[in-house]
Amino acid sequence: MLKLRIITALTLLLFLLPTLFYPSPEPFCALVLLLVAAGAWEWARINGRGQVVSWWLAVLSVLACVAIWLSGGLSTVHPALWIGVTAVWVLAGSWLLFRGVAAWAHIPVWLRLLAGWLLLLCAWMAMAQARIIGINFLLSAMVLVWMADIAAYFAGKAWGGRFSQSKLAPSISPGKSWEGVWGGMAGVVLVAFVWRWVDQASAFASPSLFSHLAARGLWFMVLAVLFMAALSVVGDLIESLIKRSAGVKDSSHLLPGHGGVLDRLDALLPTLPLTMMLYSLS
Repeated sequence: MLKLRIITALTLLLFLLPTLFYPSPEPFCALVLLLVAAGAWEWARINGRGQVVSWWLAVLSVLACVAIWLSGGLSTVHPALWIGVTAVWVLAGSWLLFRGVAAWAHIPVWLRLLAGWLLLLCAWMAMAQARIIGINFLLSAMVLVWMADIAAYFAGKAWGGRFSQSKLAPSISPGKSWEGVWGGMAGVVLVAFVWRWVDQASAFASPSLFSHLAARGLWFMVLAVLFMAALSVVGDLIESLIKRSAGVKDSSHLLPGHGGVLDRLDALLPTLPLTMMLYSLS
């Protein structure tokens, strides 16, 4: 399994890195568009839809993203959109996590499909706009999410259950602990200060997310990255809740050894729109 995971990861990097560092953002935006289409296909399947509906949702995702792209939607600032999407993730995510796995089945299928599809489109727009702002900006936002996950994993392994008697969400993801969440938050604060220092000591063509946030004060940067870390946990837990409701372990088997596209993007789906919200308001 480990060998398969490594091979899949290396194959993905062979496509991802050249497009990410290409001088123009178009190849990267196109690659992410394909990933979003695959995510839409997975979304329909884990919500009980067959191949026809799943493929149609994927095709509609491509058509919608291309329409946004060609109409100039990626070159326009959308603060109201990003505030609205972030509010949906905070409010709807909190409601779902409070109600538990059983609540998902009571939501009409059409509403689930529409909501997931729209959130995927918004995540694509956010990632594409972040790449247009600059490679350093996009990478800093993505690394923050990865650091939150990695630091949470190791903190949970080392101290899980030592300081808190209750699990984070035992009915959704039994392995996650509050100590892991705290460790993840400590990790993102550390990476924010280090990355900002590197920004100041280097001559990057574009500033990172952390430099943008710190321009409003270090306190603002700390609060913002903690908010992002918290929302990344929400994205991870929401996908786990939906998979438990569907009775599946992975969103698909498109990425051998890793599961599906949604399994890799779950924490980025809410944090990317939040990234663009913070950028547009800073």
